Amino acid sequence: MAEILQYKRINGIFHNLNALSKVLFLIFVLLTAIAATDPVIIAGLVVVLFILSAIGKFAGELARQVPMLVFLSAGLVLLTVLTMQSGDVVGYLIPSAVPVIGGNIPITTGALNFAAILSLRFFAMLFAFQILIISTQPRDLVHALQKARMPVDYTLMLLIAIRFIPSLQLEGKRIQEAQLARAYNPGGGITGKVKSLTPIIIPLVSNALGKANVLGLTIDMRGLRTMKRTPLVEDRLKSADYICIVLILVAGAVMAAYFTGTIAL
Repeated sequence: MAEILQYKRINGIFHNLNALSKVLFLIFVLLTAIAATDPVIIAGLVVVLFILSAIGKFAGELARQVPMLVFLSAGLVLLTVLTMQSGDVVGYLIPSAVPVIGGNIPITTGALNFAAILSLRFFAMLFAFQILIISTQPRDLVHALQKARMPVDYTLMLLIAIRFIPSLQLEGKRIQEAQLARAYNPGGGITGKVKSLTPIIIPLVSNALGKANVLGLTIDMRGLRTMKRTPLVEDRLKSADYICIVLILVAGAVMAAYFTGTIAL
């Protein structure tokens, strides 16, 4: 499984930017993906994000998430086909040639269009988060959020999530390898894969709860309840950050004008 939410030490353009600039970029991508209702615009946003990741020298990290996103997209398509019947009918989920039940569950253009929008939104959002996390150390991200006057509790929750997800992913992989070393083989097919998850999920959840308890005690011992923070090391914006912020503001203004109908692209 490809690692997600994991910082990578790479000498790239994004790694040299201030964390605050990348947070603004993430907000712009999220708002654009949510506001856009045209699949072409969202698809273009996904392509731009992948190109930017290639410029930042970590396109391979994003490419590893594509199989997971394709699997998620297939589930969204199936869900929308089963629940939406707006638009023209382009086919049937159960072919007409099937006796008795054939010709049921129509596949409509409205369902396909809505599924494409949702899938592309997931692509854009995950790619944007990956760009932020891969190129930003957790402490720099925390400092940027504190400069933005984000409450300490929310900043701490975000930091714990960023640090815990890769740790749990790595621990799950080790548990799986340990089960394979013990010759655990529940069989093949879908049933075998489902059964193979039980000896992985149970110890993984148990270990996660134990770590959460230790983490809570550690945070309490370090005096979080006092809400007194030590002075931060000032990380000033560079010329590249100002250029990035200006480009984000210009792009945001253009997209806002487009969504409100002021201009047409």
